[in-house]
Amino acid sequence: MSISIIPFDEGEALLDWLALCDTFEAGHERPKAEIGDTFLYRDPDTLLSRSAWIDGMGLAVKSATIFPGNPDKGDPMINGSVSVFSDANGSLEAVIDFHLVTKWKTAGDSLFAARRLARPDSRNILIVGAGTVGRSLFQAYSAGFPDAQFTVWNRTRANAEAMVKDCPGLTVADDLEGAVRAADIVTSATMSTDPVLKGNWFQPGQHIDLIGAYRPDMREADDTALQRARVFVDSYDTTVGHIGEIKIPLEAGTITRDDLVADYYEPENFTRRSDQEITLFKNGGGAHLDLMTSRYILDAWKAAK
Repeated sequence: MSISIIPFDEGEALLDWLALCDTFEAGHERPKAEIGDTFLYRDPDTLLSRSAWIDGMGLAVKSATIFPGNPDKGDPMINGSVSVFSDANGSLEAVIDFHLVTKWKTAGDSLFAARRLARPDSRNILIVGAGTVGRSLFQAYSAGFPDAQFTVWNRTRANAEAMVKDCPGLTVADDLEGAVRAADIVTSATMSTDPVLKGNWFQPGQHIDLIGAYRPDMREADDTALQRARVFVDSYDTTVGHIGEIKIPLEAGTITRDDLVADYYEPENFTRRSDQEITLFKNGGGAHLDLMTSRYILDAWKAAK
């Protein structure tokens, strides 16, 4: 059996954000994924290994190293590998560029949630964080909300200005509070351990999308934010006990487990109830989403060959 080797540029040329969302929807109609996560830490560095098996879809293993100090040395902050295995016999089917899977899984996860939780008439989208993920979010949300206007805020304005050069139509916000108050959708991808988003800035009808926190000590939104919003996650299994955004307020009693409305395996509850409520989504990016994304990439690759 031949093994597909899928590089970034050749793979990305075949992909579509809305088609990926369709893959996520179909994937969550299959039996619930078996997942296994391992986290190893050497402050501030992280080794994250994630594996998933979905009956009828196959298996995927992704290992990622996250070294926040690398950019200062001219090296990528995140490195890793993704392998896809056959559901039928366990053979290796593909090795896909790690950054391709991560980019599309991460931003696609947020878009998938926003298409269910954000108001359909959302027109003002604020991106908090001008890194690589921020640029991916601009692409994904542009596909899902084609009539929207985009603004970016970043602690270092020069980085936001650099992102504007890569994202036509994007403008820079200097005042984070004012930008949050004016937005219909706030999508945040920072490396913050102390919340940058304050719940008392939120306005009725907003959708808040939190991506950046991935460790138990990290969070982007304060307690008030979680108390004012209806809270959703992509997967209970990969967020509740693992990510500070949910773990810290649960352990402090700020919110209870009942305050988490739904994950993707509960589609009947994963919805906005009114134009006035505030919805908040924690993007945990579990291994099952890596598998679904990898399978989508591999199928697109095979169809093009």
